[in-house]
Amino acid sequence: MQDILSIRAGSTALARLRTHGLDPADVALIPAAAGGPKGLVLIPLDRALFGGWLRRAPRKRWLIGASIGAWRMAAACLPDPVEALNRLTLLYCETQNYRSRPTPAEISAACAQIVAELVGGNANALLAQSDWQLAVLTVRGRGLLAREHRAAPLAWALAATANAAHRRHLARFLERGVFVTQTQGLPFFHSRFDAFANKVSQLSTENLRSALLASAAIPLLLQGVSDPPGSPRGTYWDGGIIDYHLALPYSQIEGLVLYPHFADHITPGWLDKFIRTRRARGAELANVVMIGPSKEFIARLPNGKLPDRTDFKRYGTDHAARIKVWRRAIAESERLAEAFLRWRDAPDLSRVRGFGEP
Repeated sequence: MQDILSIRAGSTALARLRTHGLDPADVALIPAAAGGPKGLVLIPLDRALFGGWLRRAPRKRWLIGASIGAWRMAAACLPDPVEALNRLTLLYCETQNYRSRPTPAEISAACAQIVAELVGGNANALLAQSDWQLAVLTVRGRGLLAREHRAAPLAWALAATANAAHRRHLARFLERGVFVTQTQGLPFFHSRFDAFANKVSQLSTENLRSALLASAAIPLLLQGVSDPPGSPRGTYWDGGIIDYHLALPYSQIEGLVLYPHFADHITPGWLDKFIRTRRARGAELANVVMIGPSKEFIARLPNGKLPDRTDFKRYGTDHAARIKVWRRAIAESERLAEAFLRWRDAPDLSRVRGFGEP
């Protein structure tokens, strides 16, 4: 297990682990990062968590995700989460067989198909869940980004430049669009906790697919989603732009935040990923337990890395080769789930690192 699983915990979480171990009854919230194909390696871990372990201690839990993280959490809320997560794996790997230079419309159509087949006829069942409460994170354009237009590349370049100067300046261009199954008891988003306004909308059968599609709509690669039913008018895009790794005020939560993550750090927004000083640390992560692949484990995956979007360029139209590599990485990641379950049963706290530690 030592060279497979990375475990990090904040001070409050570590104290809880020392006295009670990792008890599913303590887990109040599960975040799920954006990151495209990187999220595939977490699906075996998701199956272990949502297919059995967390169900031993039923309680209301918030599942909060952006992009593929939102899709994973939506799958977890379906009546048979293991089957739904398996279906998501199949759909994500095999639906995106693009030609060499696909248009945003073509990529959007493929992603819409994934969402439609993932949800299927189970939208009402997902929305009616009493234990799992889902929050889908998107961004809603402001000003120059309120609508798609020919000058969109320039507008996004201006937004990126503003963010480089300071993250708060990105709020001139974007705000959070938060779609939730239940507004009562919603953490964080009823009031502003950072520079970004939060626009909260109720998920419904009319907007569930639109919200999930918008959450993964990478600007300039996919089309934005315009005017989802039941939400403020505007154009909505990938939630990872603001909330890439979901650096949220977790200290407001009573209980543990259990975070399956493909990285050993939390980067606030997608545009921050090359700015190493913009990483979440300190008191806001005090009650967080983060689990995921170790650097040694990742180094042994095909190509020595997690699946990612560069694989579309690497393999081009050789879709079978890309799918084979992604499936190998997912199969290897079964060991992550096995390592977590062993550690859960006999927690070795010497294996736990703090956030920011090497």
